[in-house]
Amino acid sequence: MKNKNIGYVSLVVLVMFASGCSDKSTVPKVEPTTEKQAVTQKESAQKNTPVKQNPRFDIYKKVKLTSDLSHLNQSQRKMIGLLIDASKIMDELYWQQAYGDKHQLLNSITDEKARQFADINYGPWDRLAGDQSFLTEFSEKPLGANFYPADMTKQEFSSANIDDAKGLYSVVKRNEQGQLFTIPFHKLYAEKLVETGKILIEASTFAEDKEFKNYLTMRAEALISDNFQASDFAWMDMKNNPVELVIGPIETYEDLLFGYRAAYESYVLIKDLSWSEKLSRFAAFLPKLQKGLPVDKKYKQETPGTDSDLNAYDVVYYAGHSNAGSKTIAINLPNDEQVQLAKGTRRLQLKNAMKAKFDHILAPIAGELIAEDQRQFITFDAFFANTMFHEVAHGLGIKNTLDGSGTVRNSLKETASSLEEGKADILGLYMVSELYKSGDLTQGKIMDNYVTFLAGIFRSVRFGASSAHGKANMVRFNFFKELGAFSRDDASGRYSVNFDKMTIAMNELSKLILTLQGDGDYEGAVKLLATKGVITKQLAADLALLEKANIPVDIVFEQGKEVLGL
Repeated sequence: MKNKNIGYVSLVVLVMFASGCSDKSTVPKVEPTTEKQAVTQKESAQKNTPVKQNPRFDIYKKVKLTSDLSHLNQSQRKMIGLLIDASKIMDELYWQQAYGDKHQLLNSITDEKARQFADINYGPWDRLAGDQSFLTEFSEKPLGANFYPADMTKQEFSSANIDDAKGLYSVVKRNEQGQLFTIPFHKLYAEKLVETGKILIEASTFAEDKEFKNYLTMRAEALISDNFQASDFAWMDMKNNPVELVIGPIETYEDLLFGYRAAYESYVLIKDLSWSEKLSRFAAFLPKLQKGLPVDKKYKQETPGTDSDLNAYDVVYYAGHSNAGSKTIAINLPNDEQVQLAKGTRRLQLKNAMKAKFDHILAPIAGELIAEDQRQFITFDAFFANTMFHEVAHGLGIKNTLDGSGTVRNSLKETASSLEEGKADILGLYMVSELYKSGDLTQGKIMDNYVTFLAGIFRSVRFGASSAHGKANMVRFNFFKELGAFSRDDASGRYSVNFDKMTIAMNELSKLILTLQGDGDYEGAVKLLATKGVITKQLAADLALLEKANIPVDIVFEQGKEVLGL
């Protein structure tokens, strides 16, 4: 259905057809939360939920999320307002996926700081502390969030004969007989998705760029059918739209049980034309860099798409998964392996959010933990480049296992996200190193990237074990430490990069991760994360210094139409 524009009436007809008139008799009645969570929520609403000792309510720095909109006309500004409206619905749906009833939870919390913290974390669990509960009425967060019954075991799921067991866009429920079954997103959330589709169709009438107009209408259709590939291809065709939208069920990080199911999120973005022009040439280096990867030839036999592009944006609204806990500063999409192999990906660097994290978090961390004689190498340009090439590096390596059993993502299950983030981090640094060698990257020095990379590990490792990015950083920190890529001075407690050993460690870890992915080695991935994805006592003590210095762990936004003056 690519390139086919549809109106709201068509959307309603489509969702009625997709849901089916006989669904009431064929699909058991389900609740928006799992049975165990529903009871817990009801009890907490009655008790004015008390707070546990030593809460971390002050770990976020509030930042006003703005951008210069002066170059946009009235139609474009009206469109931005509508895209924010659509994003708010994604936020509602993500609450249901991550926890359940948002209002019931928040209304049960009398402590104002605790209520705000629950809102930031989309539930009663601290996402940057291994999903530990900060409310006494709640225990640990279910690994499968609200995608699966809370009392379901992995063994029960694996032995059950259910349709769409590994589906990206369905929720697993129990029927009245206790049997597992799946229900698609477009049926479970039909009313809200139709409403979102209506808003996107209206927004498309204000879009002056024809490719963006086409994408908005196709994405509206995709949301009510769960068929996203055509709209992903349409998204890849957009090159000149000054306003950008990323919306839908996209990343699978929320599903820590299997890593199968995607969560709703949204970003509304404004393109930074001058920075985008600087970046546009780098994606073209992917095929050459793929050939030079430090791994056996069979693990780099796939050819990255050559239609990838790289641009810088100011983000003006986050919603859903992208807004939960730590905030995303760069995007690499789509995740569909077929689209990636055919057309590559688009890399969106969120410059204003990135600058906020550098100023308020990374630079202060360097002042505490990086050796004084190497602090000169901590620069925003290096932080931007490391983040940028992290996203570009997602296109390197291999998407399908060598034995033909399927995608790397499915083979590595819940470890896939951490391995993929680890791969992108380390291969991003590899790309920077290679581009400096070839003379294609001339601004700054490679040592800037290496030292800023080390400071970046301290920043991301604070996201905790429940974050794919955090666990990937722990693996890299411990791997690099063992190979002597950096050293710690016991007297000062500060760290220094060893240039030569850093390069060796970079190549060795690249080879290890690419091999695990290509082999679909689930057991090997589990072992790597279990042995290296841990915070040692020394590192924990060093990280405690950052807390003592009141350096925030991440940022939280003051955002919306009023902030933008819309």
